[in-house]
Amino acid sequence: MIVPAYNEADTLADTIRSLREQTVPPEEIIVVDDCSDDGTGAVARSLGVTVLRPPANTGSKAGAQTFALPEVRTELTAAVDADTVLAPDALERLLPAFSDEAVAAACGFVLPRRVRSLWERGRYVEYLFAFSFVKQVQDYYGRPLISSGCFSAYRTTVLRELGGWSNRTMAEDMDLTWSLYRSGWRVRFVPEALCYPLEPHNLDFMRKQLRRWSHGFVQNVRLHWKGVVHVGYLRSIVAVAFWDAALAPLVYFLVLPLLSVLLSPLFLIGYVIDAPAVLVPVLAGACSRGEVLKAVVSYPAFFVLRLLNALIMLRAIWRELVVRRPLLTYEKGH
Repeated sequence: MIVPAYNEADTLADTIRSLREQTVPPEEIIVVDDCSDDGTGAVARSLGVTVLRPPANTGSKAGAQTFALPEVRTELTAAVDADTVLAPDALERLLPAFSDEAVAAACGFVLPRRVRSLWERGRYVEYLFAFSFVKQVQDYYGRPLISSGCFSAYRTTVLRELGGWSNRTMAEDMDLTWSLYRSGWRVRFVPEALCYPLEPHNLDFMRKQLRRWSHGFVQNVRLHWKGVVHVGYLRSIVAVAFWDAALAPLVYFLVLPLLSVLLSPLFLIGYVIDAPAVLVPVLAGACSRGEVLKAVVSYPAFFVLRLLNALIMLRAIWRELVVRRPLLTYEKGH
């Protein structure tokens, strides 16, 4: 288990304890203290795990994880963020996916650890929708869009063949997933394997995270598009993801209101179609967890987050593809 960590002294201990308490614990936990200045390395050492410290900050989570890869001696390599805790049986649930020799990576269900602020509530609904419905459809067709970077496992030999996690984009998990598809490997989504990251709790952190994710998505489309268009269902998933992230919110918040005022109130029917299309899977996912009230209360926050995400995505498209000013600096989103 590789845990990349830069200034994560406040959260790292919870992550390590959750790994130690797994029903099938990892053979070794390697924390990459990426030149932190807050005592991250000391926290890791106090808990008895292996600690690696690069000679200089690697500049990204991808760089930190790849730095640890030569030290891995197991058939499988898992990676978990230093602000994420796993459900006690998460690894045990994930491992059976690798009984299929064609599977090179597997990821689990992601839910925010805290659901308090507007932004955490928006992300909670977003994850319920994505992991209760969208990702399960993607897995049915054998093409999850991303093997989530906060918690995934991989075949070590395949990771090494691909050079580990690349820092050529701001979304190393998407880059690695699409590289696996282009190499003929399969990726699985295992909804029973739960993990709980800390999500951005305020606008500043959320903006940084969405900026990195949006630029990373555009960078990966630009990098992989020739390969993506030939990977069956993946090209459809990418097209839908682009529509949902960049265009659908603008239609919802700008186009439909204008059309209803300028042309006909009948355009408001669009809301009757769109809102339940999100709410029904969200409530289904919440019901299975006994969290229906939390989902209903949090639902309006999803649309605030959706609009912010659309604006940041459109800006990323403009900067990456039009004015050619790509995002090159990795910013922590929480």
